[in-house]
Amino acid sequence: MEDFLKFKKMVTPVVIQILFWIGIVACVIGGLLTMRNSVIQGLLVLLLGPLGVRIYCELLIVLFSINDTLTEMKNLLKK
Repeated sequence: MEDFLKFKKMVTPVVIQILFWIGIVACVIGGLLTMRNSVIQGLLVLLLGPLGVRIYCELLIVLFSINDTLTEMKNLLKK
């Protein structure tokens, strides 16, 4: 709890995973709704939407992984 209150423990990666699933659901719903007007555009949203959401979320997770690694390196150098 102390690490959480002192911002030493990141909660954002968990939030990013939740936002990933919300983005996937939004892409599927958006793709299905878009299919009513244009089947090709709907299929593109269904196929490329989740891929784009995944890539964006992975890039954000990588940033936090870099931060964790740098924090571990800093702690090792202090010892």
